[in-house]
Amino acid sequence: MLSVDYMADTMRAIIQDELGGPGVLHEASVRIPTPGIGEMLVRVHAAGVNPADFMNRQTGVFSGTPPFTLGWDVAGVVAAAGPGVTLFEPGDEVFGLLPFPRGAGAYAEYVVAPTRALIRKPEALSFTEAASLPLAGLTAWQMLAETAHINEGSTLLITGATGGVGHLAVQISKALGAHVTAVVSGQNAELARKLGADAVIDYTSADFSKEVQRLDVVFDVIGGDYPLRALDVLRPGGMLVSTLPQSLGPARAAAAERGLRVAGVFVESDRLGLMKITELVVTGKLTPLIARTFPLERADQAHSFKGQGKVVLEVRPQEPR
Repeated sequence: MLSVDYMADTMRAIIQDELGGPGVLHEASVRIPTPGIGEMLVRVHAAGVNPADFMNRQTGVFSGTPPFTLGWDVAGVVAAAGPGVTLFEPGDEVFGLLPFPRGAGAYAEYVVAPTRALIRKPEALSFTEAASLPLAGLTAWQMLAETAHINEGSTLLITGATGGVGHLAVQISKALGAHVTAVVSGQNAELARKLGADAVIDYTSADFSKEVQRLDVVFDVIGGDYPLRALDVLRPGGMLVSTLPQSLGPARAAAAERGLRVAGVFVESDRLGLMKITELVVTGKLTPLIARTFPLERADQAHSFKGQGKVVLEVRPQEPR
């Protein structure tokens, strides 16, 4: 039997009936879902916006044919606990990553989530900050700590170092003890240094592949010709990790010939990794950068906004219908 803190039958959600640009996103009234075994219903307070959402909106690569609702990052309050749930109860503040890639649905007032995809939200994080962390933070953590095994004294280069994933990757790398070279535009150089970068390369005036050498790791979020160029700055046995596995075809063959390693990472929902990231936040070693917030109904504008850090949708509670 469910314990609930809501009375409504329907909720607001952002849906799309066709693939395309931000304009296809619109608000609709839909039924509130019911959690099943091992699931919880979460009243959404904030939902993170990610490039994966843009890709899904345009192509349906993760969700298939519309209609569907976007969003994997969620922060909110447990509204109902399904059968077998013992970790949380209604009223608990939680956040996490809905199962990627098939579990999207956070752009709504309520969403169903597997219990162990979520963790408790610490008081040190607002709902908005919490919603900005899961997908981008876990991407960085899984690439750096678990794939590249960054540790004390590691040397690495991070492209897109002030973006949604990059700004967290810089801070996580520093927390793990690495020496970080950030590749950014000149206008973002100061921000990269504030995030902890030891050295900065302005890609508008310099070719990073000519500026550094013999690094342990290159962390790439750009794709294009960056993976091939990145091989030139790695030491023998060094590693290129990328958030864009589809961009690594030519680099894989070239890396094999040169004794280098290449790995493309698609993020996985992981409450233990999220706990590690949260610990860095609570101890002051990691601060999410919020570029801008938008109300839920302005999801189309959120998808059109360009800035450094993360964009987050904030869900303002409405009276039960």
